[in-house]
Amino acid sequence: LSICFRTVEPLEYYRRFLKENCRPDGRELGEFRTTTVNIGKCLCSITTADGSALVKLGNTTVICGIKAELAAPAVDSANKGYIVPNVELPSLCAERFRSGPPGEEAQAASQFIADVIENSQMIVKEDLCIANGKLAWVLYCDIICLDYDGNLLDASVFALLAALKNVQLPLVTINEETGLSEVNLKQKSPLIIRKHPVASSFAVFDDTLLIVDPTAEEEDLATGTVTIVTDEEGRLCSVHKPGGSPLTGAKLQDCVTRAITRHKEVKKLIDKVIKSITPK
Repeated sequence: LSICFRTVEPLEYYRRFLKENCRPDGRELGEFRTTTVNIGKCLCSITTADGSALVKLGNTTVICGIKAELAAPAVDSANKGYIVPNVELPSLCAERFRSGPPGEEAQAASQFIADVIENSQMIVKEDLCIANGKLAWVLYCDIICLDYDGNLLDASVFALLAALKNVQLPLVTINEETGLSEVNLKQKSPLIIRKHPVASSFAVFDDTLLIVDPTAEEEDLATGTVTIVTDEEGRLCSVHKPGGSPLTGAKLQDCVTRAITRHKEVKKLIDKVIKSITPK
């Protein structure tokens, strides 16, 4: 009977749970789904990447591969490299997505990731410059959703950060006689990551009730969503609110406070995994 009710009246079905301060999947309103991260060469599917990570947030599964290439800096940014994020939502990850050019949701997610990189200053583009006006690194950050069950943005930011922490760049010098670049693959150093942004997403029900880490079903039923990005100093890097219900100042502050707490959990998880894969 409850399955029929959920199908016919999904919103009313949810409201009955929300009144009891819980959700159909058993979580409390402020509880994130189980989160796991795998970093590096354990991901045999993308061993060609210079850095990689796989993040699971409940059923939502996202993989990120970083490819580093050399290029000439732009004329107006002679001392800067490039970071090119791209989010893909292939048809295999959920029925709602179609094959072909990136849809609106994938494009919006790619722009969100680009804004997070810029606003948080997680990577400073000047750090990617090898020789002023001559040579710089380009980081292609491909984020692919393998299984979609809501909250794509949190999983994508997490996967990006974990993959970037896995990147080792070889030493590159320019031969003064020939003017050509020389790459020393035996001498590698980690990418300089200056900030560690973490995203926390919330869905708004009936214009007033906040729940964290919404599933795809919860996103569809919500009257709005908001994503808060903070760094390790508790600094607000980004607030992403694509329309929907307005939020009071108090509700927004509540989201920020919860996001700061979530940041500590995610950072601890990344540090633990990196420690486990670092050679003794």
